Amino acid sequence: MERHCFQQLPDGYEKTLTLDLQKDTKLALVVNGLAVSIAAVMLAAGFLLMPVFTIFASLPALAAFLVCTVLYMVLHELVHGACMKLFGAKKVRFGFTGLYAFAGSSEYFKKGAYIVVALAPLVVWGAVFLALTLAMGAKHFWFIYMLQLVNVSGAAGDLYVSFRFLRMTKDILVQDTGVSMTVFTRN
Repeated sequence: MERHCFQQLPDGYEKTLTLDLQKDTKLALVVNGLAVSIAAVMLAAGFLLMPVFTIFASLPALAAFLVCTVLYMVLHELVHGACMKLFGAKKVRFGFTGLYAFAGSSEYFKKGAYIVVALAPLVVWGAVFLALTLAMGAKHFWFIYMLQLVNVSGAAGDLYVSFRFLRMTKDILVQDTGVSMTVFTRN
C-alpha cells in the first residue's frame, strides 16, 4: 500500500519554502485579495441568476446565516482533518488564530495527497451547496448561494497553495501545521 504521508521527514529532503499567512503580510494580502475578487465575481454572477437580493430581509434571517457560516467553517476544517487522517496522519490539530480557522498536522504529506487535503472542502461543500441551491429553488437561493460564496472565496488560500504546489516537482513533501506550510524537496 502506498504511503501518502510520513511521521518523520525522510532522509535526503530539505526545506525549500515556508508559507505563513499570519506572518507574511504580502502573502496575506495576495490571498485575501484573491478571496475578495472571487466573492465579487460570484456576487455579480448571483445577481445575474437572481436579481432580487432577499437574504438579509430580517434579523432572524441574518442570524441564521451567521450561525450557518460559523457551522460551515467548522465543517470545512473537519473535511481537511478527515482527509489528513485518511492519508495517514496520526494526529490532527484544530484551531482558530483570530483570523483563520485551521486543521493541521505535524506529518509530511506527498504532493498529490496534500492537494486533495487542501481542495477537498471546496469540492465537497461546493457540491453540497450546489445540490441545495438546485433543490431549494428561488426562495432560498441567496441564503444558500451566499454560503457557497463563503465556501469558494474562503478557499482562496487553499486554491493559492494548490496551484503553487502543482508547479513544483512531484516529489515534494508538505507539512501543514495549520498556521503555516513548509515544503520540502529531495536533494
